[in-house]
Order: sequence, then C-alpha cells, then structure tokens
Amino acid sequence: MRHRFLPFLLLCVLTSTSLAAESDASTWLGENLKSIVALYRDLHQSPELSNFEEKTAAKMAAELKAIGAEVSTGIGGHGVVGLLKNGKGPLVMLRADMDALPVTENTGVEYASKVRVKNPDTGDEVGVMHACGHDIHMANLVGTARFLAANKTKWKGTIMFLFQPAEERGTGARKMLEDKVFERFGKPDYAVALHVDPTIPTGKIGVRAGYAMANVDSVDITVRGKGGHGAAPHTAIDPIVQAAHLIVQLQSIVSREINPIEPAVITVGSIQGGSKHNIISDTCELKLTVRSYTDEVREKLLSSIERKAKAMALAAGAPEPTVKVSEEGTPAVYNHDELTARVAQVIRGVVGADNMTTAPRTMGGEDFGRYGRAGVPITMYRLGCIKAERLEKYMKAGGVPSLHSGVFWPDAEETLTTGITTLSAAAMDLMKP
Repeated sequence: MRHRFLPFLLLCVLTSTSLAAESDASTWLGENLKSIVALYRDLHQSPELSNFEEKTAAKMAAELKAIGAEVSTGIGGHGVVGLLKNGKGPLVMLRADMDALPVTENTGVEYASKVRVKNPDTGDEVGVMHACGHDIHMANLVGTARFLAANKTKWKGTIMFLFQPAEERGTGARKMLEDKVFERFGKPDYAVALHVDPTIPTGKIGVRAGYAMANVDSVDITVRGKGGHGAAPHTAIDPIVQAAHLIVQLQSIVSREINPIEPAVITVGSIQGGSKHNIISDTCELKLTVRSYTDEVREKLLSSIERKAKAMALAAGAPEPTVKVSEEGTPAVYNHDELTARVAQVIRGVVGADNMTTAPRTMGGEDFGRYGRAGVPITMYRLGCIKAERLEKYMKAGGVPSLHSGVFWPDAEETLTTGITTLSAAAMDLMKP
C-alpha cells in the first residue's frame, strides 16, 4: 500500500523543485533589478530619433532572443516583434516605444545623454534625449519579458512583445499595421501598455477607462498674398494681415462651432512670414496643432479650419491658401472598458488601493490608439515616475518638469519596480493557466 503513494510523492517533489526556480515579481526583482536599471541607463545614454532607431531595435531584438522568443525585425521601419509561446491560450500584446526626441538634456545626472545629430527636418545639429520616458518603457518591457520567461507555469498562451518605432512622429504604429504585423504574427486578444507620468509619485498607478488621450493633427496653412512695398500697401495684398485675422477666427471654431461639452483645441504654434521691415511678402506660413476625442469633432475641426482659411483669402481678394493636414496625425486612445477594469483590479492587488488613482484625461497624443482601431481591446495605464519628496520640491519651486522637457528624469529603480510588477501581473492574469 505504501508503494502506491510513491509516484504521487515523487510528483510533489519534482513540482516543488521546478517552482523553486520561480518567484513573484517583487522577489525576482531583488536579484534582477540592477541589470535592468543598467539597461535603462544604457538606453538613456544612446537615444535615437524617430525612424532612426536601428541600434536601439537591435538591442531589443537581442534581449528577446536571450529569453527564447521568436524574433522578427524591420517591421514598419525598425519595429521589433518577439513571440514567447507557452502552450494554448490567448495572444497578449505588450508594447513599448523606442524613439527619442530632438531635445538637449540638462538634467545633470551622471548618465545624461550627450548625443548630438543632424536634425533630419531642419538640417541643424541638435541634442537627442529620451525626454518622454521611452527608455523606461523599453527597460520595463525587457524586465517583464525576462520575468515571464522565467515563470512559465504562471501563464499559458503566447505573448507578443512589440517594440515600436516613431511614436513621437505618430507614424510608428500605422507603419507596423501597414506592414501587416497582426496578419503575420497573429491578432492579439488584448494589448496592454504603460506610460510614465511625472505628475504621479513612484509606486502609484493612474488608470482611466474610455477616452484617455486625444486625436492629434498637425495642419500647415500657406496664406497667399501679393508682395509689394511696405510704404504702398494699397498696391499689395498683405498675407500677414490675413494670417492675423485668420488666427483670431480659428479660435472661434472651438468656442462657437463645437459642442461645449466636447473637448477640442486649436493652437497656432508657429507663424512665419516676411523678411524685412518694409517688404510685404507673398506668403505667410501657419503651423497648427489640433486636438479632439471623437471622430466627428475631429472632422468638424479640420473642415472648419480649411473653410475659414479660404474665406479669409476670399475676403482679402487673395489667391486661395494651401491647407495641408500632416500624415503624422494619430487617433485618440480609447481604453477598452472591460479590459481596463480587469487590469485595474489586478494592479490594485499589487500596489494597494491607496496607490491607485483615476488618471485625468489629457489632450496629449499617443499612437497606441491605432491598435485599438485595428480591432484589438487595448488599455494604457500611467506609471508614477518621480519620488514623492522630489515632486514636493518641484511644486514648491514652481512646477513639475513636463515630458519633452530637457530637465525631465525619472527615478528609475522605483519606477521600474512598480512597472514590472504591475505589467507582469496584468499579463499573467490575462493568460491564466
């Protein structure tokens, strides 16, 4: 009789031995966080601009290969996809962005970026910096990938680790989708991402279902006139006067044409015209950023901008202007209600209810929303990245440095600890054995 229990006892011993190599994310980070922080610092010191992420992509591909993922590169530019398969189950996509910004770093940290390159848009030399936290996003996803690869008994299915280029230009997600990333590697059942938030202390998470980030469009308007002498304006058609009237009229679109309960922004970020005090130029250039949430408001804003620009030219007896909407626009991020609620519940169990907050809506943009438009339930949550005591000092000094600022820097150890533990927990919950 005693021998009948021997196979069962042996199974228990073998199972205990196999699980001994595994752990929860917090315990695992005790031994592995140092190498992930080192990776973060390396990425921070070697940033690459949008569409030039060649070396960064190679590093991410090497990290995925090291954990045994099936890796594909060159997707939609420098995009990288790694598939980590672990039996039958859902396909879950975890995404990080790779590109940096043409911003000169002034943080003073010992690992600050000193990279300078020729700006492909302007031709002048610029500093390059991960001023939007994409270095944290990448290190966080690598850390999550390492942990999940070492803990395969805790999940079943396939994880798609997606490293995306050109988020800052709003084209990276679109180009990866145009390169048939989902047709080639499978359409995810869920997609989860996070984004650092300098207004939230480390250890805390912000979550919001529904609209979380805005539609973003860039509009270039060339106002046309008839050049002449500044002392004889009656012989010319002044495009700068047209542009001045147009700027005022553009503000009435949001205040008088859009439903007051619908978020909308039109900002003229640049006006360039003329060359000398006494010369009336032929043209004046306006650059606009346009923000909204719904497709209906987005279309209304863009059509109204074109209508008012043409009307202003007609009123001035001027040639018709050119109104061009950039292809770098991005759709709003709409966090799937049910997925967001599920992920929020899991994260609450990791960080505690006191460390959860409802993230405010923002009119900032993120092309992660394109994956939702492709039919995948998505959610992006916000990751606190500055320690509370430093946040307090910033507030007393006049304000927290924003993303895209040359003086923004996260507290990496604390940020990565929370990021990896929460993202790993969310993935494992979506892929329960």
